[in-house]
Amino acid sequence: MDGLSSLFSNVLNLDIKQVIMWVIGGILIYLAIRKKMEPTLLLPIGFGAILVNLPMSGAISQKVGEVIQEGPISILFENGIANELFPLLLFVGIGAMIDFGPLLSNPKLMIFGAAAQFGIFFTLSMASLFGFELKDAASIAIIGAADGPTSIFVANYFGTKYIGAIIVAAYSYMALVPIVQPPVIKLLTTKKERRIRMEYKAGNVSKTARIIFPIFVTILTGLVAPNAVALIGFLMFGNLIRECGVLDSLSKTAQSVLSNLITLFLGITIAEKMQADAFLDPTTLLILGLGLFAFIFDTAGGVLFAKLINLFSKKKINPMIGAAGISAFPMSARVVHKLGLEEDNTNFLLTHTIGINVSGQIASVIAGGLILNLIAR
Repeated sequence: MDGLSSLFSNVLNLDIKQVIMWVIGGILIYLAIRKKMEPTLLLPIGFGAILVNLPMSGAISQKVGEVIQEGPISILFENGIANELFPLLLFVGIGAMIDFGPLLSNPKLMIFGAAAQFGIFFTLSMASLFGFELKDAASIAIIGAADGPTSIFVANYFGTKYIGAIIVAAYSYMALVPIVQPPVIKLLTTKKERRIRMEYKAGNVSKTARIIFPIFVTILTGLVAPNAVALIGFLMFGNLIRECGVLDSLSKTAQSVLSNLITLFLGITIAEKMQADAFLDPTTLLILGLGLFAFIFDTAGGVLFAKLINLFSKKKINPMIGAAGISAFPMSARVVHKLGLEEDNTNFLLTHTIGINVSGQIASVIAGGLILNLIAR
């Protein structure tokens, strides 16, 4: 009888907003399983959204009478996301996955990574015009980089109350790269431009250069944007593990076990900020819209910059590669490469796009660090 009484009590206490969050969670799970859209991200986020929106859910901390009962997801959030631990550990795994060889062979690709951060600063201005405080606007703008760890880092640093919507938007748009980017790229380019062939001359990147590069980038970032040194340092530390040649087993662990495990915990922990009362708010929809706006303008910025270069260059480049400058690695590089093959199945752009994509990974972290330096906490 006690069980039935508890069941009826929970049903009566059920809020329509909680049901809506179940639906949102179900959609994310559907996209992860059926559409195979970043399942390691969307599946735990979707399941977590359902978990925390059950009536009197024991998964989150809540006040029962005069006593606060701590929930495991809330504990994970405080000790994994609120202190930036999960994002930093994830960056070690991402760094171990990245091959900077294409970028080191052709360093000028770095400028495309920088150009694709345009949307971040434009959206910061837009969010401010919509009435967000400067710290909140800065946190929202970083969504455009499609870089989840950096978005979490910046949002936590500024202590924004919109962290839940920001994190969900950042990771959702990472998963939606194959849907969002192609229409933007096709709108800004002609068929002739999309068929431009680019030669790739593989440079002989020495092991010494590969080892020095992550150390150099860490030092340079520390001097230019000190607040970003933790993010870039962990990213480059992961890459150093990969390139040093004496920690192969640790490199493989970081690339697979560590990154996958942290991503799963990160996804389900994010749900702590997806409780219905806080999440289902008109402001959340505005943040999602501004995040999409930033993402689109980052993509457009990279493409338009490539077209600008073509105005002054005798040797034309395929402007689509500029879109790979966002931080969504390696999804964006693959999307652009696939678009190239659709226009000409013998035109291979992957080496170029990978080089630009990894430069975007670095540029997004530096952009985040610059924002932290420019705006006081």
